[in-house]
Parts: sequence; structure tokens; C-alpha cells
Amino acid sequence: MSNLKVFLSHCIVGASLDEIEDEEDAASVRSDGIPPKEGTYKIIGTLQDATKGKPDWVQEVIDLSEKEKMLEHLSECDVVVYDITENEDQIEEASWAVSGLHAELEHFESQKMFILISTVMTWSKSKPVDPDDPEIPFTEEDYRRRKPHNNFRNHISAEKLVIKLGKTNKAKFATYVVAAGLTYGAGENMFHYLFKTAWHGEADALKCYGNGMNVLPTIHIKDLAAVVQNIADSRPKTRYLVAVDDSQNTLEEIIKAVSQNLGNGKVDHITKEDALLSKSLSQPEFDMLLVNLRMDGVYIKENMNIRWIAEQGVVDNIPEVIKEYKKARGLLHYKLHHIKIKDVIDEAIANLEKSAARADADENEDDDGKAQEDQELLDSINESKESNNGRIENQYIIRFYRDKLHSMPCQNQGFILDGYPKTLEQAKELFAADDEEEQEENSKIPVYDKGTMPEVVLSLEAPDDFLKQRVMNLPEQVVAGTHNTEAGLTRRLADFRSLNEEDNTVLNYFDELEIHPQHIDITKETEEKNTNIAEQIIKIMGEPRNYGPTPEELAEAERTETEKRLKKEEEEKEERERKEEAEAKMREEREKEWENRLDEVKRQELELLENQAIPLRNYLMKHVMPTLTQGLIECCKVRPDDAIDYMAEYLFRNNPQVD
Repeated sequence: MSNLKVFLSHCIVGASLDEIEDEEDAASVRSDGIPPKEGTYKIIGTLQDATKGKPDWVQEVIDLSEKEKMLEHLSECDVVVYDITENEDQIEEASWAVSGLHAELEHFESQKMFILISTVMTWSKSKPVDPDDPEIPFTEEDYRRRKPHNNFRNHISAEKLVIKLGKTNKAKFATYVVAAGLTYGAGENMFHYLFKTAWHGEADALKCYGNGMNVLPTIHIKDLAAVVQNIADSRPKTRYLVAVDDSQNTLEEIIKAVSQNLGNGKVDHITKEDALLSKSLSQPEFDMLLVNLRMDGVYIKENMNIRWIAEQGVVDNIPEVIKEYKKARGLLHYKLHHIKIKDVIDEAIANLEKSAARADADENEDDDGKAQEDQELLDSINESKESNNGRIENQYIIRFYRDKLHSMPCQNQGFILDGYPKTLEQAKELFAADDEEEQEENSKIPVYDKGTMPEVVLSLEAPDDFLKQRVMNLPEQVVAGTHNTEAGLTRRLADFRSLNEEDNTVLNYFDELEIHPQHIDITKETEEKNTNIAEQIIKIMGEPRNYGPTPEELAEAERTETEKRLKKEEEEKEERERKEEAEAKMREEREKEWENRLDEVKRQELELLENQAIPLRNYLMKHVMPTLTQGLIECCKVRPDDAIDYMAEYLFRNNPQVD
């Protein structure tokens, strides 16, 4: 859990031993900003993804592949923390680490501490404390009776090993196990899928698995980190701790809270079997969401100094949890909703008509008068239009806009206001705070609705002549049926100038709020697609950051990646064939060269033999052949019984004397 490590890197060693008296003291301990330079915990750890660089809050990164060196680093640490709640692969490493440290405990000069963060799923199948009253919660005192979920047997084995090794020499080696509830906050670990689905707003309803009445033991990630901090500081005698909040929320309550505050408010129950078919949930996540446990972390509440972030659980703290979620995920400036006045009015009128149509329907019994109110509002708007030449009064437009900006899609993904508000008064009404907040005494900034106030204000500017020339160059099919004619533009420019005098403009309103408008000169744009303007806006707002690629973007990325891979494979194949062809040609040339050299060697050898044979041949022809020839003639005449013996005798008798 990176958030846990970040928290500890900001904690001053021993700070949890002192009572926190005010918010400033709490900030020194719980700050998410730059940690104090002195006295904080120094974080040394491993990286699951070696390609990522070292985080700023980490002092040193250990190479996980070299176990001996890693054990040396662990032996130098005062506190070793292993989390086995999110990655089951960490169980084996945690068991190895605690065993390795235990083997070296005789060499420790001071006490070392090992903290294992496990999960309440090791209690999933435990029998009730009192069979007659199953709502009595489990506490730390019941940990010897705990029975794990079938898929979490390895977790309980690691727990037992850690507790066992901590009993050998408590003065040298202290071990602790923290059974953590389902974690949430700063990214929504366990409930990530629910928040993601609600934020996207594409599903008809959030899915609740089963009847949703199972109780989920939970804890905010920062509260869990505070528990670890307290253990490291105080070294309690109790070695097995339960870390849960006081919520006792059911799965249905949590899903409803997420849907109502981040989605469309709808919840749909599905069977457990259908839930298993979901590709968005892993098996461990599915098991955790269906657990039914009532637990009470008695020790941490009675003996630890924790300034709780969410002691009452996710449901009671859902607004803050959602803020953390959006900040942690960086969900900004991507697929912003383009808000235009005609679309806002049309959508609002359509919704009113749809609601008013239910005024006389039987289903209206549970409507709390909403349909009747909408019918009355629709009647008022129609009366107003009749007396204003078909125009809707500004008060209704403001109301429509405020409802639109407070809608979940705009609150989740953000929005772009295009051409509205047009006047200073409209801006004040549109962004007025709902409740009458008291303005700070020393602040000159007016009160406004922070939930709908834009973060960036852009003013695209150009002289009137440029705008007229641009309208005149528009194609006829684009201009037809719009106000984008020379007469229409002239009228609108006159209206704009009259409503926005030098000291009475919409931009002045944002300036007063210290949201200073950015001015962009569009006359310098030369690209048809306004590339230069877009680049300037990106510099102002930053690169767009989405929750994640959409299915279409994933498909496009996969297609592009496939094309690149196929192209690369084709290029590699062509290169391989070129190399093979070149090698074959070279091999053929070398074979020909070798054959030519071999023929030349044979010729030279033959010539050499012939040259070497000339003296011997001359000798034989002069001294041997005449006698031998005469001997053969005589042998033929005599025809002896033994021709060979005869020839030998003949040659011996007639051997010529050589000078």
C-alpha cells in the first residue's frame, strides 16, 4: 500500500505517544505535504515494477532479486512492514523475511520489529462468539478461534508464523499482526470498481451482489497507517491487533452511498453467480465484498492515539472520501462536458415535461409531489415565454444551468461553459453559494459556490473586423438557419459591447475571485483545426488526464499496436531474408573460390610431380631400358620354365657399368 508508506514518511518518530491537542499538532503528524526534514521515518523498500523510478518519499530502493543483500538491508532496519492484503505473492516473501530476520536475531544490537498487515478474511469462517447472539463482534481476544476463508489459508499461515517467531526472544525481535478491515480512501482500494463505475456514469445502476445485507469491516487507509505508526512508536504487548472502524456498514449501504454521491443514485441487485461472471472483479475482491463479519478493534481504540480520518466508516464520510478519490486518481480535463445554452434549455424542458407527465399517473404516490412541482414550473415558464416573445427569462436559465452544473456528470468529469454567463450579474447569480456562508473578516473575495466555480477561465479575443471577415468566409450551408450572418454578428457584437463595459464585464467577476482569466489572441491562429490555440490551452490547463482508456481507445490502441507489431515482424522477416540471401550468395562465391583454388593446387602438384620425374625417367631410358628390353627378347626366345628367375639372371650377367 503506497499510501501507507507515504503516510509513515511524513510521521515524526514517537509523535503518536503524545496527545494531539489541536489541528496544528495533528498536521505535523498527518501532513500529506513535504515532511519535516528531521525526525521522520525513513522509508526503505522494494519496487514491484522495476521500470518505475524511486518515489520522492523513499530514501532507498532495495533490489528484490538479490535475497542475501536484501536480508542485510532488512537487518539494518528498526521496523519492517509487510502488507499481504493486496498481492498474494507477498505472503511467501513476508514469510521468508520474518524467518530470515529470526535466524539473525542473536546478532541484533537492539530490538527489531516486524509488522505483518493481514486481512480480516482470516476470520471469515469463525463461529460466533455467542451462538444465541450472532451480532456480538469479534475482538483481538478471540484471535485463537479465528477460521479463515478457504481462499485465505495462506494468509493465516503467515500470521501464525509471524506470531510464533516473535515469541523466541521478545527483547530482540518483536512481531505483530494487524488484521485490517477492507481498506478505502486515496484511490479506493477495495471499492475501486464501484467508484470507477459510478464516476463514469455509463452503467444504468451500480451492482449489489446478493441481498447486500452482509456487514463489511472497513478502515480508511490513513487510519490503518496510523495504527502501524502507533505500533512502531509504542511497541504494545498485544501482538495481534484488529484494525477496523466503528461503521458496521452493509454492502448495500456502501453501494447506495457511492451511487447517490457519485453516480445516478440507482442500485441493482444481482445474484452471486452473475457477479462471478464479471471480469472487473478478481476472486479475492469478490470474496471480500461478500464477507459478513462484525468486528471491533478494542485495543486500538482504547490504547492508541489516533486522530481518525473516518472512524464512522465510508458511508458517513462519503463526501470526503470522494474528494480523496478524485484527487488520487487525477480525474481532470478529459472528456469535459460541453455546456451550451440551447442544449441546457432543451434538456431541462424535456426533463420537466417527462416528470410532469407522471403527475396523474398511479406511480406518483411515492413522488413526494415532485411531478406536480415540475408541472407548475413548466406552466410558469410557458407563461413567461408568451409574454417575452418566446424567450425564457434569465431566472429560469440560471436555474437550469445550476442544476446542470450540479449534476453528477459535470461534477465527475468537469465541464466547459461556452458563451454563458454573458453578463456580470448572470455570473454572480450562476455561481452564488447555496447557503449563506459568512465571509472571512480579512478576505475581500466574495462567497461563491466552490463546487461549480470553473478552475480556468479563457477569453478568446479578436477585433470586430476579424470576426466579420471570418463569418463572411463561412460556407453557405454552415450559415443557413443561424445567426452567423453579417447582420446577426453585427447585432450580437453591439449587444456584447453594451453589456460588457470596461469595468463591468464577466471577466472582472472572475478577477475579483482571483481566478484570473487567460487571454488568447485568435488572430494568430493559422491552422484550420485551431492547433495553436489548443496547444496554448493545454499549457494553461495541463495535459488531459483520464481515469483510463475508453473501450474505443483501448481497441484503437490495440489495433495500432497490432499494426506496429505486424509491420515490425514483416520488416524483421524481410531483413532476415535479405541476410539469408546475402549469406547464401557469399557461401556460393566462397565455394567457387575454394574449387578454383583446389584445382590450382592439383595442377601445381601434378606439374611438380612431372618435373620431379624427368631425371629418373632419363636415367631409366639410358641405363635400364635397353638391357631390360634385350632381356625380355631373349626370354621370349628361350621360353624358360621360370621367366622371372631367368630375367633376374640375365640382368645380373648383363648389368651395365655406370661411370
